[in-house]
Amino acid sequence: MMALVLCVMACHSTNANVEKETSESSVCTGEVVVGAARTDIYVPRLKGKRLALLSNQTGIVDGKHVLDVMLEKGLNVVTIFSPEHGFRGTADAGEHVASSVDEKTGIPIASLYEGKSPMPSKETMDKFDVIVVDLQDVGLRFYTYYVTMINLMDAAVIHNKQVVIFDRPNPNIMTVDGPILDMSLKSGVGRLPIPTVYGMTMGELALMANGEHWLTEGKTCQLTVIPCDNYTRETRYELPVAPSPNLPNMLSIYLYPSTCFFEGTPVSLGRGTDWPFQVYGHPDMKGYSFSFTPRSRFGAKNPPCLNQLCYGVDLHEMDTEAAIAQGINMEYVIDAYRNLKMGDKFFTRFFDLLTGNRNIKQMIMDGKSAAEIKASWTGDVMAFKKQREPYLIYK
Repeated sequence: MMALVLCVMACHSTNANVEKETSESSVCTGEVVVGAARTDIYVPRLKGKRLALLSNQTGIVDGKHVLDVMLEKGLNVVTIFSPEHGFRGTADAGEHVASSVDEKTGIPIASLYEGKSPMPSKETMDKFDVIVVDLQDVGLRFYTYYVTMINLMDAAVIHNKQVVIFDRPNPNIMTVDGPILDMSLKSGVGRLPIPTVYGMTMGELALMANGEHWLTEGKTCQLTVIPCDNYTRETRYELPVAPSPNLPNMLSIYLYPSTCFFEGTPVSLGRGTDWPFQVYGHPDMKGYSFSFTPRSRFGAKNPPCLNQLCYGVDLHEMDTEAAIAQGINMEYVIDAYRNLKMGDKFFTRFFDLLTGNRNIKQMIMDGKSAAEIKASWTGDVMAFKKQREPYLIYK
C-alpha cells in the first residue's frame, strides 16, 4: 500500500505521494503549526469515516484537545486508544491502565496499556475505518509512545485499516546517538532497529517503519502523514504540555537520553522529587554534598529509594544547550557504578533492554570511558542517518 505525505517541502520517500501545502498564518508568524491544527487538510479526507483516535493529554491544538477539535469539525470519532499514562496522562510509568469511557464525550476508551496484549481485539478494530494518531513523542527508542503507534500500524495491516499521523515536532530531532537496537532485545522499551536517539518525528518514523518493511510479516499499511508546517530539524520547539508526568520541562527531556539508563540500576534518577531525570543519587554513594529524598507523589507513587536520603549529583541547573550538545552522556552511569562498587549487581536485566545492546554494560565494568563507549556506536549512527534519508520530511 502507498503512503501519502502532505508536506511543506518535497519529501524524497519513494513510497510517498507529495502535495505541497502551507499555512499563510504560519508563514506570517513564524510559528510551528502541528499536524493536528491543519484541519483544512485532513477534515475533508476524514469526513464520513469512522475514526479511532490514539492520543493523550499532549494532543492539544490552540488550547483545545484534538478530540474536541475533531468533533467540532463534524468528524465521527467512535473509539479512543490510550497509550502509557492513559488518555489524560495521569498514570505512573508502566502502570496498567484500564479501558473506560471518556467522561467529557462518552466515547469508549480502549487502553493499549492494561497489561494484556498491546494489540486491539478484532471486535474493537471492526468498529472503525481509520486510525488517527496524535501523540507528542520525545524521540527516544525507549519512550513507549512510538511503540504504541507501531503496534497500531501492525493492527492496521492485519485488519486492513488506514492510518493517519498528525505529526508533531520532536524536541530531540537535532540529535542522533546511541547503538541500533539488537532485535534479540526487542521489548516494550525497544521496538525497532533504530538508535537510542533517532532524530525523527513520529510521522517520519512511521514512514520509515512502512518503507523498511518493519511491520508485521514485512507488510505495509495505508499511511498518511499530516506534517507540521514551518518546522525544520534546527527548530527549538518548547513542548506546551508535559509529555508524561516525569518529563516536566525541556531540561528533563534533553537529559533523558543520558539519565534514563539509571532505570536499569538501583540508583534514583529523581523520580519522586521536583527534578526527575535531572538528578541522580543513592543512599550509599560517597563524597557528594548534594542530597535529595524521593517521596511518593503524582506520577511517582513508588519511586526508587522511596523516603531514603540519597547523595549524588545535581544536573537541574545545567544549560539546556549544553544538555543537547552532549547527546548521550554515559559519564553519569559510569560515575555511579564506580562510586557504589557493586560490580555486576549494579545492573538489572532492564539495563540491557534500555541500551538495546549487551556490550555497553560490559564496557562499563571493563573500565571504558564515556568517550570510548560512545565511539563504539559511531558506525551505527552513520549507517542509520543514511538509511533514514528517504523518509525525512523536514529540512
